[in-house]
Amino acid sequence: MDGIREMGLRNVASQCSISEVDDYDLSKLLDKPKLNIERQRSFDERSLSELSVGFSRGGLEVFETVYSPGGRSAFDTPASSARHSFEPHPMVAEAWEALRRSLVSFRGQPVGTVAAHDFSDEVLNYDQVFVRDFVPSALAFLMNGEPDIVKNFLLKTLHLQGWEKRIDRFKLGEGVMPASFKVLHDPARKTDSLVADFGESAIGRVAPVDSGFWWIILLRAYTKSTGDLSLAETPECQKGMRLILSLCLSEGFDTFPTLLCADGCSMIDRRMGIYGYPIEIQALFFMALRCALTLLKHDTEGKEFVERIVKRLHALSYHMRSYFWLDFQQLNDIYRYKTEEYSHTAVNKFNVIPDSIPEWVFDFMPTRGGYFIGNVSPARMDFRWFALGNLFAILSSLATPEQSVAIMDLIESRWEELVGEMPLKISYPAIESHDWRIVTGCDPKNTRWSYHNGGSWPDLLLLFLGTVLLWMLTAACIKTGRPQIARRAIDLAESRLLKDNWPEYYDGKLGRYVGKQARKFQTWSIAGYLVAKMMLEDPSHLGMISLEEDKQMKPLIKRSSSWTC
Repeated sequence: MDGIREMGLRNVASQCSISEVDDYDLSKLLDKPKLNIERQRSFDERSLSELSVGFSRGGLEVFETVYSPGGRSAFDTPASSARHSFEPHPMVAEAWEALRRSLVSFRGQPVGTVAAHDFSDEVLNYDQVFVRDFVPSALAFLMNGEPDIVKNFLLKTLHLQGWEKRIDRFKLGEGVMPASFKVLHDPARKTDSLVADFGESAIGRVAPVDSGFWWIILLRAYTKSTGDLSLAETPECQKGMRLILSLCLSEGFDTFPTLLCADGCSMIDRRMGIYGYPIEIQALFFMALRCALTLLKHDTEGKEFVERIVKRLHALSYHMRSYFWLDFQQLNDIYRYKTEEYSHTAVNKFNVIPDSIPEWVFDFMPTRGGYFIGNVSPARMDFRWFALGNLFAILSSLATPEQSVAIMDLIESRWEELVGEMPLKISYPAIESHDWRIVTGCDPKNTRWSYHNGGSWPDLLLLFLGTVLLWMLTAACIKTGRPQIARRAIDLAESRLLKDNWPEYYDGKLGRYVGKQARKFQTWSIAGYLVAKMMLEDPSHLGMISLEEDKQMKPLIKRSSSWTC
């Protein structure tokens, strides 16, 4: 353990609290009293016991076999006991050193990490603290018993949310969170000041739809890790959540419960043909709504939002599980669709033309497995695979247990296409030739098999392998008994990440080449690796960033040969 301390890890026991909040009953939530915190429980024991009954494939025994030679579940094992068998990889020390170099301070207090510490090329905005980029760093610090950095970040971004936001004489919504911020140091006056970017300086001038969702998700992770609900209960945090929710729960002309999102307003922050209802935003939206339910106070204002959230979650889960889900049978059904159907009895509800199905998807779809497609809107289905949306669907339990298993089946069946030599493809397949010119606007950074257009992102894998696929190393041990997926992918990443100086992304169909414009020492690549390693060391950390299935959610109505309501 002394060696681990020297590398930057602190010997602290993981404490997951809010013990029974996540496994909530939506039908009873409106009358639920204020949350009670049990600081000493290491995981949601009630939720785990119910999960062990609910999942038939693999079973809890598989999980105990993998993680507990003595027959005791790792969820019930003190973190200190698990650490005695932990042999840190030589990369861990380098990663902690690089992560601490990326820290940014404001008036003597650390408030975040820069996007990348490689300033050999044009800096652009990689020297700023991004809300979405800081999440893996925050998880690493929380798992290492350093919550103050995360608390400072949450409070500072909350302060920035209160700023008036104008772009070209147009005022943004009050609840918009910044995409990023920068700390300006004035050595002469010995003062620090903040400059926030709400989209007015961004490439493409787009505001971040996802920043508010990440903020709520991180607030819950902080609360879950520390067992301290006092931050979330402050009037400022309660107001901040309500402002975010006001933006995304507002009523309008839309007939769908999904959230409309323009191109460039998410992690895929350039034009990539995701306009409409991209899976990434819907999964984050679902996750943020569920997290907000555990954090909102049941006072007059809070209860009103709880009612709206409950209704939206029911509608959103049904819509996504029914209309965004694609497997072999559903693909065959769409292939045989009739068009121009009218009235509520229509099977082809979105009037999708079967001829619009791309040829590649017929070969890509295995007989076992499935995934949430990229987008669904009138006369359009984007059949591309998007990693973040599918992984977060598992993390948030937007995916049913059966769908989670199917996503894992797909990853294993299509390992070469989705993982290759450097995991993980952010999207698949790449857009090429004429389609690339039309869809991306001839974007030279998003050429085929690069960046957002089929590029390989180790940070995405390790962030979400650390907090999603390694959550599947726990949940999938319960559901499917396949922890080898996580180990295999991490081994691939460890073979090159340090040698290549922690690049932002890799290019090529198999992810063999360091990205043409990839920054080195990308902070979320570094932090995501540490999160992955600490997750392997102590799987109880998953409670910070995962939500168990809500058994009261309206179940998916089974279809035989068509979509029906």
